[in-house]
Amino acid sequence: MSKATDRPTKPLPLTPLDAMAEASVLGKRIAEGTKLFGEVMDDAVQIATTPKDLVWSQDKVRLYRYRPLSPSKGLPPVLIVYGLIGRYTMADLQEDRSLVRNLLSLGLDLYVVDWGHPGRAERYVTMDDYVDGYVDACVDVITERSGRDTVSLLGICEGGVFTTCYAALYPERVSAMVLTITPIDFHADKLSDRPNHGFINVWTRALEPEDVDRLIEAQGALPGALMGSIFSQMTPMRTLTKYNLDLLDALDDKKKFMNFLRMEKWIADRPDHPGEAAKQWLKDLYQENKLVNDRFELSGRIVKLSDITCPVLNVFAQDDHIIPPETSKALAGRIGTDDYTELGLPGGHVGVFVGGKSQKLLGSGIADWLSRRG
Repeated sequence: MSKATDRPTKPLPLTPLDAMAEASVLGKRIAEGTKLFGEVMDDAVQIATTPKDLVWSQDKVRLYRYRPLSPSKGLPPVLIVYGLIGRYTMADLQEDRSLVRNLLSLGLDLYVVDWGHPGRAERYVTMDDYVDGYVDACVDVITERSGRDTVSLLGICEGGVFTTCYAALYPERVSAMVLTITPIDFHADKLSDRPNHGFINVWTRALEPEDVDRLIEAQGALPGALMGSIFSQMTPMRTLTKYNLDLLDALDDKKKFMNFLRMEKWIADRPDHPGEAAKQWLKDLYQENKLVNDRFELSGRIVKLSDITCPVLNVFAQDDHIIPPETSKALAGRIGTDDYTELGLPGGHVGVFVGGKSQKLLGSGIADWLSRRG
């Protein structure tokens, strides 16, 4: 073979005819997209549609029980606890990509706590109130309804911190705990060699404690809109291209288009984080890293990870830039049981719940793990 043939060939220049053909295809896609925009009303973009019943409420907090989709496996009921930064609806975004539906179809008895949309009335609500108050009350309701002494906990992100604290403070009430994308060591992002991971950790540590206090005093909360903008800045190019390239790619496919709108609906529904709880979240955990060092205090008691005696399944996303895997995996060797399992799944912080690959692994992985522990 001659040297000339080894050289990469240059792409042929785009002819006017080719340009016209591409413009015609693009025009058709835009026309189809315009038609879709005209057809789809807000009411048609539904998320969290799995049937459920309200079983308890207090203040703005609601506890729901999902209606079964298959025969029960006879396992202890599972309480899903999401965080305050986003909404639990991520776990039930759409029918074909729903952790909730997957778990129900595998025979689990499933509950979820909905924190609602805190306002100025919740300015002084603390993490103590969420863990020792609301979560504990939910466990009371579930055990009374089920006739069991214990429940299994499924904590997601900040909700996983709540369940971790609860399992440490009330070990006799928890039969098993599943954590997903949950930070434990809030400074372990320093161990990562990926510079685009852990931006929130870096940003929060750059703040002075007084900066956090001023923010809460001015707003009465950690605004959901502020956190949304911070998340957007973590992936600026993705944010810039989402409403042109990604949306354009979905314009001629109604299923893709609806999936895009469902995700946007979830993103737009970002509640404010109650003021005092936000101070604890940002200062005690992100800045001072008290949880992993057995210095985090709730209701006058120190949360000690070694007091967790139930089996623990720790699920993390391998490409999570919001909660880097190192911050989650730090739980290993720190709890009071040898029954500890890690499950790393492909995808990012949200993708672990809605991504096609993770969908095939997450629900079945959780259900199988719980089943083996009875």
